[in-house]
Amino acid sequence: MKKKPNTLNPDTPLVYPDHQRPKSRRDFIRQGMMTGAASVLGPGIMGMFANPNAAYAALSGDIATIRDGCGISVQGAGKIPFICFDLAGGANIAGSNVLVGQQGGQEDFISTAGYNKMGLPGDMVPSIMNPDTSLSDFIDTTMGLLFHSDSAFARGIREKASVGALANVDGAVIPARSENDTGNNPHNPMYGIWRAGADGELLTLIGSRSSDSGGNSMAPAMMIDSSVRPTKVDRPSDVTGLVDTGKLVGMLDQADVVSVMESISRISEQKMAAQAINTTVTREEVIRDLIRCGYVKSADLADRYGNPATLNPEGDPDIVGPAGIFSSGEFSDGEFRKTASVMKLVVNGFAGAGTVTMGGFDYHTGDRSTGENRDLRAGRCMGACIEYAHRVGVPLFLYVFSDGSVASNGMIDDSVDGRGKGVWTGDNSSTAASFFLVYSPNGRASMTGALPGRQIGWFRGDGSVETASSPAANNPNLLVETVVLNYMALHGQQSSFSTAFPGHGLGGSSARDGLTVFQTLPGIVGGVMT
Repeated sequence: MKKKPNTLNPDTPLVYPDHQRPKSRRDFIRQGMMTGAASVLGPGIMGMFANPNAAYAALSGDIATIRDGCGISVQGAGKIPFICFDLAGGANIAGSNVLVGQQGGQEDFISTAGYNKMGLPGDMVPSIMNPDTSLSDFIDTTMGLLFHSDSAFARGIREKASVGALANVDGAVIPARSENDTGNNPHNPMYGIWRAGADGELLTLIGSRSSDSGGNSMAPAMMIDSSVRPTKVDRPSDVTGLVDTGKLVGMLDQADVVSVMESISRISEQKMAAQAINTTVTREEVIRDLIRCGYVKSADLADRYGNPATLNPEGDPDIVGPAGIFSSGEFSDGEFRKTASVMKLVVNGFAGAGTVTMGGFDYHTGDRSTGENRDLRAGRCMGACIEYAHRVGVPLFLYVFSDGSVASNGMIDDSVDGRGKGVWTGDNSSTAASFFLVYSPNGRASMTGALPGRQIGWFRGDGSVETASSPAANNPNLLVETVVLNYMALHGQQSSFSTAFPGHGLGGSSARDGLTVFQTLPGIVGGVMT
């Protein structure tokens, strides 16, 4: 009798007799045994007065003018919000999820045996034509970038992102090998995105793991800058705990608090004007700026963040609730809470870029259903980010990668969740790929035409990455550089890539142009969002 596969819950840890026992945090995350703080403080009330006896409340636009002069950010750096998904363990991306092809692009189909290695049986390969329509029933064009019509990623994305949002999405796939089951792959592009100009009102970078990259995989060593190390954010309480406006908020209404703090700024400004500081001009100006900007920043914090609901993803009706992306019941899932926390900060410009690490993608468990269910949940998280950007009305760059990949030997899982696809039977770095999706509220990005289809590099006919097809194909460091180059190109700033990354490995300008998928995004002027 045929043995029925033992389907695992998406949160069930993965344990294999041919794997060593997990020892590091990364090992625990990739096998699903673990789910994948900066602070801003307002000073005490009495310590804020240069002359406590002269306090009085007043409201005026002069404080906003001082704030602008202090360089206090109110909308981040104006760059496209960036979120990456780090699927720890070696998830399937190519073939069964995002379609991949040979040198001619996604629709330059590989062999049936090649797709079989990617988990697609012969009766589900994208090259098959429906005799009634002369079209393939296995190609999904909803997002510009071609997915398999039964892709678990795509099904999850479509569940959470509206038709209107997906109509403004496009993307590209990057065939690229990386080592299996290790966090030592320098996959994470966060520092590169920061160097390209991304920044936030409260934080520069965030990640759902307390690591140098903010995720499971490492960041390229030459890009790391410890001054912007990602702050750990993986739950709503991490978000609401970012700002402390002091005890005054709660004793008074938020509007009254702002009035008091603005008044403090004026009082001190008047006192400094009346009493010249007996020192050099340079020192005097430094002291004046420290006092002036400190008080104004406190007023600004109370104005924008005195109400905890401003940052709390759980209190955002677009995220949780009857009309929200997640129902109240769904929000009990830790992966959804994690995703919501990161997307709340990044999409609204509170942080410049964020990493969401999801564990348990080392799913060669002798069945297909375990991987399908985990891919489906990951797709829902991706779709939630796209839909939230759509509701807020800002662009979004969404990047998905994993450490290595898996392969099938052709066995079929006919269970409901297995969906008649190939069983994942082992790790295989040669079938690996990454992909990115770009959402724009002003219409889909236009392609440069420099690449065949939406594919940077290609696969051989047998389903293996052609390692000579692009700089990224066999080097995770250059994969990161390729992603950052495409991020900069959406801002019309690809010509500045060599300045930002003087030691890069992507060749001259003409070679880099051949790696750029999209033109400047609609709504980007002078390198910033309008």
